[in-house]
Amino acid sequence: MPIRKEFSVPDGIEDVVGVLTEQIERRFEMSMDELTAAVDAAPDANPEATDIVKWHGLLTESQAALGRAEDDLLAALQRQHSEVDDPTLDLAHRVNAAVTTRDGRALVVRWLLDPDAPGKKDLAAERLARLNGGSRRGPAVPTSAPARPATAPATGRGVLR
Repeated sequence: MPIRKEFSVPDGIEDVVGVLTEQIERRFEMSMDELTAAVDAAPDANPEATDIVKWHGLLTESQAALGRAEDDLLAALQRQHSEVDDPTLDLAHRVNAAVTTRDGRALVVRWLLDPDAPGKKDLAAERLARLNGGSRRGPAVPTSAPARPATAPATGRGVLR
């Protein structure tokens, strides 16, 4: 299988981390460095900010890993003379896995930033209840122990009760 010696990111693909970082900074009206410092100083003050800073950190780590994987693949492809060998193919799989990881983490950050995301309303209500000390004391619906099946009276030796 012949290979192309050139490798570049297609036009139109945006810097995922940069776009999400800008959205975070607009949302919290401070730079990522300031937000990270605020979360480090008081991690329990704003659970939403804490979650976003955590996942943004994971996202930037995965973006860096993707960059290293792409660099390694590019170097290997430039050394190829004909068909792609197994080590180079392994590098291509590493790039694919890194993209999947980065994209998954980007989706989490996007979900955290979207107040109307599916499941957020329930999550927000649950957090509010915890913060207000309104934790449940029991089940939502009154329950009773399940009825035990009727059995014949046990007689004889070795019966444990």
